[in-house]
Amino acid sequence: MYERRNSMDETALLAAEIAELKKHRNAVVLAHSYQVGDVQDIADFVGDSLGLSREAAATDADVIVFAGVNFMAETAAILNPTKTVLIPDPKAGCSLSDTVSARDVLRWRSEHPNGLVVSYVNTTAEVKALSDICVTSANAVKVVESLDRDRDLLFLPDMFLGEYVKQQTGREMDIWLGECHVHAGIGEQELSDRISSFPDAEFLIHPECGCGSSCLYLKPDAKIFSTEGMVNYAQSSSKKEFVVATEVGIIHRLNKKTYGKRFIPVKESAVCQYMKMNTLEKIRDSLRSNTHVVRVDDDIAAKARRAIDAMLAVV
Repeated sequence: MYERRNSMDETALLAAEIAELKKHRNAVVLAHSYQVGDVQDIADFVGDSLGLSREAAATDADVIVFAGVNFMAETAAILNPTKTVLIPDPKAGCSLSDTVSARDVLRWRSEHPNGLVVSYVNTTAEVKALSDICVTSANAVKVVESLDRDRDLLFLPDMFLGEYVKQQTGREMDIWLGECHVHAGIGEQELSDRISSFPDAEFLIHPECGCGSSCLYLKPDAKIFSTEGMVNYAQSSSKKEFVVATEVGIIHRLNKKTYGKRFIPVKESAVCQYMKMNTLEKIRDSLRSNTHVVRVDDDIAAKARRAIDAMLAVV
C-alpha cells in the first residue's frame, strides 16, 4: 500500500480536532493531489500547483496550512504576506526544485542579457525571484506561446516538461536538465507493459514523466495532462478505464471525483516520499501549536511575486 492510513476511529477524531482548530483560527487546509487520501479528505481545497496558487491568492483565511512541499508553501507565503502560512512537515522538500539554484540562473542571465527565464513553480523562492514568469504543467504551453519570440528563453527546471512545451509551441529555448525523481522513473518499459495489459484503456500522462517522448510512437492517442487536467478529463470522458502516469496519490482523487470508473497507475511505486510526509497528526499539531511557519525574505518575496503574478495574468 502506498499510503499510511489511520484506523477509522483515529481518522474521525483527528478530522474533528482539525475542523475545530480551523474554526478557532480561521484557517484553511490546502492539499496537493499527491497527498495521502486522509489529508485530501479533510482539506478545504485539493488541486494542482496552479489551482493551489490561485486558491492561496484568493483566500480570506488568517491561517493557511499547506499540505504539500516546501516550494508550494513558499508560494502561498509570497502571495499572502500578511497571513500565517504553515507547513505540517518542514522536511517535505522536492527533488526537482533541488536541481537548480539561484546561482545557476544568474550564470545563464549573464550569458543572455536579453533573455527571459521561465520557471516552473517547482522551484525555490530564490529562483522565482530571478525569473521573468512562472508556469505550471497546466499552463506552460500557453505562457510560453505568449512570450516575445525575439528573446532567448531558459525553461527550468524540468527537462521533460520543457521538451513537451518545445514540441507544442515550436519555440527554441534552453532547457534545464532537471527532473522529478518520481516522474523520471516512469519510463518506456512501464508504459509498454500497461499498453499490453490494458489495450482498451485511456492513457493519461503527466508531461513530467520520463515516458513522455515514448508516447509519440507507443501510444500516440495518449492524453498529456497536468494533474488537474487528468481529473477534469476523466470526469467528462465516456471511457470507463484509465491508465494514469503520475504520482499515485492522484488515484484517490480520481476515484472520489468519478463514479464507476477504474484507474490504474502506470507504476505502483511512483510515490513521492516528500508529499507523503504530511499527515493528519502533523496538520493538527501545526494548527494547535502554530509550528513550522513559512517565511520568505521580503525582497525575495516581492521579486518572486512579480513572476507568479505574470503567470496568473496569462491564464
